[in-house]
Amino acid sequence: MISITSAELNYLIFRYLHEPGFTHSAFAFGYEAGISKSTIEGNLVPPGALVTFVQKGIQYLELEANLSNDNAEVDEDFQFLQPLDLITKDVHELQKIIKEKKENLQRDKPNEKEKDDLENGQEHEHEPSKEREKEKQQKEKEQEREKIDKDREREKGKEKEKVHEDLTDTKMVVDTTGTKMEMVVDTIDTKIVVDSSGPRHEEDGINGEQEPMEICASSTSLPCEISNSDVTVLEGHASEVFACAWSPEGSLLASGSGDSTARIWSIGEGQSSCSVENGAPNVLVLKHFKGRTNEKSKDVTTLDWNGEGMLLATGSYDGQARIWNRNGELVSTLNKHKGPIFSLKWNKKGDYILSGSVDKTAIVWDVKTSEWKQQFEFHSAPTLDVDWRNNVQFATCSTDTMIYVCKVGENRPIRTFSGHQIWSMKQDTCLHDFRDHAREIYTVRWSPTGPGTNNPNKQLLLASASFDSTVKLWDAEVGRFLHTLNGHRDPVYSVAFSPNGEYLASGSLDKCVHIWSVKEGKIVRRYNGNGGIFEVCWNKEGNKLAACFANNVVCVIDFRM
Repeated sequence: MISITSAELNYLIFRYLHEPGFTHSAFAFGYEAGISKSTIEGNLVPPGALVTFVQKGIQYLELEANLSNDNAEVDEDFQFLQPLDLITKDVHELQKIIKEKKENLQRDKPNEKEKDDLENGQEHEHEPSKEREKEKQQKEKEQEREKIDKDREREKGKEKEKVHEDLTDTKMVVDTTGTKMEMVVDTIDTKIVVDSSGPRHEEDGINGEQEPMEICASSTSLPCEISNSDVTVLEGHASEVFACAWSPEGSLLASGSGDSTARIWSIGEGQSSCSVENGAPNVLVLKHFKGRTNEKSKDVTTLDWNGEGMLLATGSYDGQARIWNRNGELVSTLNKHKGPIFSLKWNKKGDYILSGSVDKTAIVWDVKTSEWKQQFEFHSAPTLDVDWRNNVQFATCSTDTMIYVCKVGENRPIRTFSGHQIWSMKQDTCLHDFRDHAREIYTVRWSPTGPGTNNPNKQLLLASASFDSTVKLWDAEVGRFLHTLNGHRDPVYSVAFSPNGEYLASGSLDKCVHIWSVKEGKIVRRYNGNGGIFEVCWNKEGNKLAACFANNVVCVIDFRM
């Protein structure tokens, strides 16, 4: 029998906490469990491995319960299966395999019995009536089981048709114990939004099974699939790629990875059609380590370009922020945080950098002197996201569910909000919450539209992405729900509006990038990669989309309509 060691189980739990963004919990667990000393090759462990093992365990128990009413036959039934069958096949397929093998075995038994009887001088017709009666009962039992299986298949078929027609997600969800907080400040209308942490449960589907959604079913007339000729695959990172950002200048793309490096890629203006590998002349490697290349404490978790595109700031798991020039040279190291940095932003003027850390603080750094100007210690839990409101005011959010609006030079917050919702600086009550989602919200984004933007005549929108596998669009002014974007099958980690506000890109653990029409709420393009997606971002022209993958690559997609 295959067994799993406690060290392997600890690693799976660590990955389970780390992948959805519960990084502070993962850090604490990893430290106590000694994950840094583990010999497990992390690149070989697929995303969601722990959930997969648990699901397979449940499937095994369901199989065990449904194979036979006679407990004495259960162990005998399992001898017909191979270990790989339990991983790759569902319950009904396994039942079919067992049934076929048992029937073949039953057909062989009479021949063997007759042979033995002839050898012993016994006549087959004198077989005891008790044996015939037992065979009859067994046959009736198998017929009844076939009938139940057929009824179950018909019910599942009806349910799939209903899902196809209604395009609604009726998946069974598994709740988790925490959320990643992400906050975006609307600098024009003085609104602040932070994702909600209140999970809700939906009713289970048929037999508690997760039904795949019909992707692009609502826009089948459009050529959804993005061809490989329109995709450039950037290879070189040795671990998951967590973050990416286009330079405002346009042709440079930065990426941050769990391999303790950031990379600056030079992307041509022409059509994508190639694979760029490590060592190519258009790649700069920004090393965050001095010795070993597998120092997990130096994962690059966040990065941001300044407004001119001349300097890149990175934040890492070692609690240090670093500033690099566009040639990949280290300009300065900012060291004061006592825990991992998960958010880092330049102000528009470019003289300050704001960072948020697991040490519960936010720090404003003076770029010219490379010294910290002010540390803000208001939160009672990790500070997981920060954002500037203008050149001297900013907001912070935390797992303590508090939002603080602060000003450089002030020792107390200028505004305090409790709860992760949409707030206005002009009033004390929230404008809207996000209780329409069935599970935790991982990220939110404002559209680049409305007064004061490059698209002043378009409606200001807000997109929210959730662990319930959906993206929702909202009218931010009145808090009115507009669209539910169904199509992903796993948690959605990132969304990004195109510069003109007409399209929304989304990336999910289901390995798919979807590009949606904001106006119609339909998928217009889709790309299927080979790993879960942690972040998506557009270049300033809106004709290229970058996506970070868990299989160590960055993909640049040419977008044309």
